[in-house]
Amino acid sequence: MTTAPSHPHSARPGPRIGVLGSYGGFNIGDEAILTCVLACLRAHRPDAHLVVLSRNAEHTRSHHPDADEVVPWEGVSRNHVLDVLPGLDLLVLGGGGILYDGEARRYLRLVRAAQTRGVPTFAYAVGAGPLTDAEDRDAVRTVLADMDDVVVRDEESRLVLEEVGLEREVTVTADPALLLRPEPFTEAMMRDEGIRTDARLVGMSVREPGRAAEKLDEGDYHALLADVADFLVRRLDAHVVFLPMERHDVRHAHAVLSHMTAPDMGRILHGDYSPGQILGFMRHLDLAVGMRLHFVIFAALTGVPVLPLPYSGKVFDFARRLGAPALVGVAREQAGLLLAEVDRLWDEYPQRREDLLGRIRELSAAARETCVRCGSLLDEIGGGKVAEAAGPGAYVSEPRPLHA
Repeated sequence: MTTAPSHPHSARPGPRIGVLGSYGGFNIGDEAILTCVLACLRAHRPDAHLVVLSRNAEHTRSHHPDADEVVPWEGVSRNHVLDVLPGLDLLVLGGGGILYDGEARRYLRLVRAAQTRGVPTFAYAVGAGPLTDAEDRDAVRTVLADMDDVVVRDEESRLVLEEVGLEREVTVTADPALLLRPEPFTEAMMRDEGIRTDARLVGMSVREPGRAAEKLDEGDYHALLADVADFLVRRLDAHVVFLPMERHDVRHAHAVLSHMTAPDMGRILHGDYSPGQILGFMRHLDLAVGMRLHFVIFAALTGVPVLPLPYSGKVFDFARRLGAPALVGVAREQAGLLLAEVDRLWDEYPQRREDLLGRIRELSAAARETCVRCGSLLDEIGGGKVAEAAGPGAYVSEPRPLHA
């Protein structure tokens, strides 16, 4: 498998910066994060050679032209990836929710490998939790302790790291995708999706029930969300558009649509769109109700009234910072409460709009702070390796190796 980019760039004279995360087209939110991280790095160091470590290199090559080089790190020889690390001047971990049970150790093995080779490492507004597995907890506690800077995207992640036993300063900012710029989603694209442009539109994001409703029967869960969709159709005389933010969301969207009493008033977005185009689509909406964090973020960025449906702490945390209503559970017996919240959101939004936009400006400023901190670290590093910049005989500490 080749690692050469499909859009070759001449070698850039600036620092070589690696970016490691859950990239490769699996989730629109993660792709939005990568877009914003690359834009940050390119803005601060236009001469940088940006190397993305991707779970699906072909997807990243074709969708992220800002990357100078893409290296696959899943399904390839471990040595294939390790050979890339010594040539880096900085390894950026994240952003996004990657420090959780079963996954944290996989990412942090590469971070530890970079550290043992003298490469500075930066945690870029990562999300953490749940972390109950002993191996993952140990990896987080030991590897993050040796990173040059650790930035998390929400207060809950900071508390998770504290509970794990991480003893160091951790900065809380906001999700990198808050800096995403919209791209056009034209009327022709709307027509191709079979979505009317002369009707009121409500966007919905659904996924598996998650921890917020783990005891809920899946059929009941789909029926509950169908009740919400039907209510929106009746209450607002609206059409409902389901936006899959991840490939598995399509199945749940179809299931909800099949439970609706007015399925003809629902559509599922089927095209392959960039995060910027999905953000552009949000401009066509009048209301948004959803579970996926980045669906909620995109709606808020667009100024659309949004009701977050809980499934994890990161959505609760963002809803709190947004000042949006955040329900404490998803269950059939709570259907009335859920519908009442939707009703109230619609009625009160004109009075709350300025407050929402003000909060989004604050959150976006917090997201920019991550970029500033990363830029400051780059300035400290300079154009070459830390040991070289420090001069002959300089000592670069070697952290304890993370067990394989």
